[in-house]
Amino acid sequence: QEQLVESGGGLVQAGGSLRLSCAASGRTFSTYAMGWFRQAPGKEREVVAAINKSGASTYYADSVKGRATISRDNAKNTAYLQMNSLKPEDTAVYYCAARSSPYSEGFYTAPRYYDYWGQGTQVTVSS
Repeated sequence: QEQLVESGGGLVQAGGSLRLSCAASGRTFSTYAMGWFRQAPGKEREVVAAINKSGASTYYADSVKGRATISRDNAKNTAYLQMNSLKPEDTAVYYCAARSSPYSEGFYTAPRYYDYWGQGTQVTVSS
């Protein structure tokens, strides 16, 4: 069982930056592919970025490409999402998710592929 705890959300002005962190509790973090998703009121949950278990492969949604960086530190059991040049449309609850991937080197972009979810952290971007 993997428990995920996000942190780093908050209120920021447009053009600003935030770094979200996702701390995992288990001892097998290095075998999990990780993803960051977000959900705005009235909208479906959407992928923001994803990373494979080694950190060698990453994916970004078109809406954040060039403004976001996903990374992970397997020694610290933590995944990160750095967001720059934030826009009001980035306002949402951000969730990290983990998928057990002991035999796969891939990343995953659909919520249904993930096994564990954090509780979410609110990001609000003011104009």
